[in-house]
Amino acid sequence: MPQVLKIFKDAGALLEGHFLLSSGLHSRQYLQCARVLENPQITARLCEQLARGFKKDKISAVIGPAMGGIILAYELARALGARALFAERESGKMRLRRGFSLSPKDNVLICEDVITTGGSVSEVIEAVKATGAEIRAVCSLADRSRDKIDFGVRLVSLIKLEFETYRSDECPLCKQKIALTKPGSR
Repeated sequence: MPQVLKIFKDAGALLEGHFLLSSGLHSRQYLQCARVLENPQITARLCEQLARGFKKDKISAVIGPAMGGIILAYELARALGARALFAERESGKMRLRRGFSLSPKDNVLICEDVITTGGSVSEVIEAVKATGAEIRAVCSLADRSRDKIDFGVRLVSLIKLEFETYRSDECPLCKQKIALTKPGSR
């Protein structure tokens, strides 16, 4: 676990400031996984480490939400010998598009770069459930959720981070008039 945090720090992925998260919450820290994922060798190593936990699950497809889960889905699928798919928003709802499909015969691993509230993962879960495929697990590079999230399947993350988050009306950084940055994907 400490080596994963070092990888994030060395890549310049652990940012300090005042951030608007995709969840709508504010935080002093932000994990910009794209800075880690821009290095294919490091991404492959991290995904191979994460994939080890799913070798017995007979995963046939790995799916993640666009944007954060696309590269991870690809690398995890490569490591597991599975197909790589992604879900994306259409009319405000996560859907399988671009000809992607799943069937009840598929064993699916859902991946995300960082889990904060679990909102995007929950949306992907609903899209996968609609196909009848079996969801075996959810995984992420980092879990920064404050409370344990129950996706109805096991959750595996390479690192658990505890960053304080604030509702905008309670944010001490807003009260200090520190400029707000929106680095997220929504």
